[in-house]
Amino acid sequence: MGGRVLVVDDEVEMQRALRAGLQYHDFDVRTVGSGEEAIRESAAWRPDVILLDLGLPGMDGFATLRALRPATRAAVIVVSVMPGEKDKVRALDAGADDYVVKPFGTEELVARIRAVLRRQADVTAGEPVVRTGDLEIDLARRHVSVHGETVRLTPTEYELLRYLALHAGKPVSHTTLLRQVWGEYAVGDKYNTRYVVAQIRKKLGDDPANPKYIVNEPGVGYRLEA
Repeated sequence: MGGRVLVVDDEVEMQRALRAGLQYHDFDVRTVGSGEEAIRESAAWRPDVILLDLGLPGMDGFATLRALRPATRAAVIVVSVMPGEKDKVRALDAGADDYVVKPFGTEELVARIRAVLRRQADVTAGEPVVRTGDLEIDLARRHVSVHGETVRLTPTEYELLRYLALHAGKPVSHTTLLRQVWGEYAVGDKYNTRYVVAQIRKKLGDDPANPKYIVNEPGVGYRLEA
C-alpha cells in the first residue's frame, strides 16, 4: 500500500471522491466527518497522512489541527476552499505540512501526499545531507556546496537555509522563519527574510526571477525544492 491516509471532511461526496481516488493509487483510506472523530481515529489507527478540511462543524479545522499536532507524527495536509493567504499562513504556523485549495486534481493531491511521505522517511532515516539539483546541504558538517564548490554563508544565512532544508518540499511562512532564525521579537518584520533569501540566492547562483532552489510561496513565505 502507498500508506495510510485519514480524510477529515464533513461532505460525504468529498469523502467518497477522495477515497476512490486515493485507493486507486494504492493508499489505505479511512474517512471521518468531524474534528472529534479525527482525533479519536488518529490515535487508534495511526495514519501516515491526514487530509484535513478547515470548514468542519463544531470543532473547526484549526482547532483540530492544534489538537492533532502534539499527539501524532502523521503529516497533515490542509484541504480547504479557503484560498486566503492568512488562512494558509495560519494553518502552516499551526503545524500543517502543506495546504491544498479546493478544487484540485487527484494527481496533484497524490503528488503532495507522496512528497510529505518522502520527507517523513528522510527524517526517520536521519539523513544528514539534503540535496536538490546541484545544491547539497550537509547538516551534520554545516557545509553547503553547489556543483561541488563550497558556498560561504553567514551564520544567519545558514540558519535560514538549514531550516528550509529540514522542511524541504514544505512551504514555510515568513513568521516561522523569523521566529526560528531571529526569535520572537522579530516576528512581523518580513524584510529580514526577504533580504537574507536574496543574499542566499545570490551566493547559490539562484535566479530570483526563476529560482530552482528556494522558490516563493506567494503571500506565505518560501520553500526549498525537494
